[in-house]
Amino acid sequence: MADPVLEIDDLSISFFTRAGEIPAVMDFSAAVAPGQALGLVGESGCGKSTVALGVMRDLGRAGRIVGGRILFRGRDLVTMPEPELRAIRGREIAMIYQEPMASLNPAMKVGRQLMEVPMIHDGASAATARAEALAMIEAVRLPDARRILDSYPHQLSGGQQQRIVIAMALMPKPALLILDEPTTALDVTVEAGIVDLVKELGRETGASMLFISHNLGLVLDVCDRICVMYSGEAVETGSIEEIFASMRHPYTQGLFRSIPLPGADRTARPLVPIPGNFPLPHERPPGCNFGPRCGYFVAGRCDAHEIPMRPAGPDHASRCIRFDEIDWTSPPPAPVAEATPSPGPVVLKADRLRKYYDVAASALTGGAGKVVKANEEISFEAREAETLAIVGESGCGKSTLAKVLMGIETATDGTLTLEGLDIGALPVERRDTATVASLQMVFQNPFDTLNPSHSVGAQIVRVLEKFRVGRSQAEREAKMLELLDLVRLPRAFARRMPRQLSGGQKQRIGIARAFAGTPKVVVADEPVSALDVSVQAAVTDLLTDLQRKNRTTMLFISHDLSIVRYLADRVLVMYLGHVVEIGATGKVFAPPYHPYTEALLSAVPIADVTVERNRILLQGDVPSAVDPPPGCPFQTRCPRKRQVPGDLCETVAPPLRALAPGHEIRCHLPDDVLAAMEPVIRTDAA
Repeated sequence: MADPVLEIDDLSISFFTRAGEIPAVMDFSAAVAPGQALGLVGESGCGKSTVALGVMRDLGRAGRIVGGRILFRGRDLVTMPEPELRAIRGREIAMIYQEPMASLNPAMKVGRQLMEVPMIHDGASAATARAEALAMIEAVRLPDARRILDSYPHQLSGGQQQRIVIAMALMPKPALLILDEPTTALDVTVEAGIVDLVKELGRETGASMLFISHNLGLVLDVCDRICVMYSGEAVETGSIEEIFASMRHPYTQGLFRSIPLPGADRTARPLVPIPGNFPLPHERPPGCNFGPRCGYFVAGRCDAHEIPMRPAGPDHASRCIRFDEIDWTSPPPAPVAEATPSPGPVVLKADRLRKYYDVAASALTGGAGKVVKANEEISFEAREAETLAIVGESGCGKSTLAKVLMGIETATDGTLTLEGLDIGALPVERRDTATVASLQMVFQNPFDTLNPSHSVGAQIVRVLEKFRVGRSQAEREAKMLELLDLVRLPRAFARRMPRQLSGGQKQRIGIARAFAGTPKVVVADEPVSALDVSVQAAVTDLLTDLQRKNRTTMLFISHDLSIVRYLADRVLVMYLGHVVEIGATGKVFAPPYHPYTEALLSAVPIADVTVERNRILLQGDVPSAVDPPPGCPFQTRCPRKRQVPGDLCETVAPPLRALAPGHEIRCHLPDDVLAAMEPVIRTDAA
């Protein structure tokens, strides 16, 4: 075997604060061979990004490498002088961060930023550097490369910005590319394109990769090997095939059981959240760090001494002393059977709902006023105790629809009725208390929804006061404690401040506030996208349980079709403000599909080696709602347009048509083409 490009040996990293030394990474070892991709996975706070920053020697003033070696091509980066490090960073080792705008200068054109790379590292002339930048933009498959060169970062979409960052990192042809959650902020279709691009460019340049992610499906798509981290330690390492098919650590098993793989069912085969919480560095238990959350823990053995990594196969190691005693094929305990609630009467109904925005004349709109058609003739019904998922890419109109529902915006046309009351033209300040309490929202980012200056209990009590729940302060405080019980948080949390809570705990408080007024409808806007997979499972389970108990109608807005398949009764697919498909989840996830739904399904990364997908990569970006294309809104990106005779797609907007009772699509595809569609996702068992 060739010598590793990167070899990390017993690396320990600590942060030094006023409270003392905080060990973040402990005795971590890993290696990346030439041309190989190593996936680094685990929950937030496990040390993944700290390892990457340690490799870059970019730990800030508080961070320090306190032990071990980091060998890059045989040279120890830990002891390397700063001038040598500067020559390596960016040239031989490049890093791509999660948020592309953190790597781009908003005041400098893209071309100039790309040109700096060869000019600084190779002393290239401006003309040569511009030619190289142009070639690299074309290599990352961005259209109209010359226009991109002369654009500012804010004039590009998120996917285009991330491609520019990738181009910048790959220009000097580095030997090692570190990618830290490079697709987390992107739509699933853009994510699929970025992942394919990274794999292809990695093969072409021969770069080795350290790919950091909490998405096991992405790691399966990109990587050759995987290292699972927990609380600063590597707990399992091996090849992708070995780990995914024959995991040998309870934490790895817990991660997989938290993911809604095909076949998961919220009633018959629910997700199994990892119990407990991630330990803080100063609260690590004796022995196995995962012990307090492990279902296989044995007192006196697992907590007797530090647990070393042990071989679990020819190319497989685990930090578990019981891995050879555990029956890894045994399924999780059978759930307590709970009947799926039968949908009741229609609670919320939209009929030809429209939301337009007037854009004033400016240089950006060509000197003339224009109209942004954010929502175009949206029609649906949502019943009591039903979950209706709303899916689509950024810019499709999901959040605008949520704003109209909540009264933050008012409808331009059409009707939106809540139990017979038309609320579409009723802004939130004109809605009475009962109506506001009946329609509540769980937001995407739990960190921005709580007041940092008030305790958790006080914030819930404030909501109860607003909704006139309880006749006295004592009654409201008692109700607040009941709500904490309902979202499965200790009552002692009532006295805590938001900064003392984890992300998952904050989201539970957000859910408690949403359910404080016993709402009839809850709009959940990407409520788990900012959370780790294990926390996602717990929050999803909580939402399902609360919905069953209260027979609440839930509108679940998401771009994660894995969660949607698991959670939703019906699915509404949006594209450029239009409903392009609506139906029961089983119907929408099985052929025939709308071509856009087909592409969305094909782009979802699935952490299962037995699953095969037909990859359909959409070209281009979602068109602007200021200047939508004529005819079918999807025709500029549709991979099946050639199967429609004539110029129908370009000239005529398709109406919604029924494929089956309760299942409609907005598409011109002939019946024979729809009938011949095959499943996008297939399993070996099938």
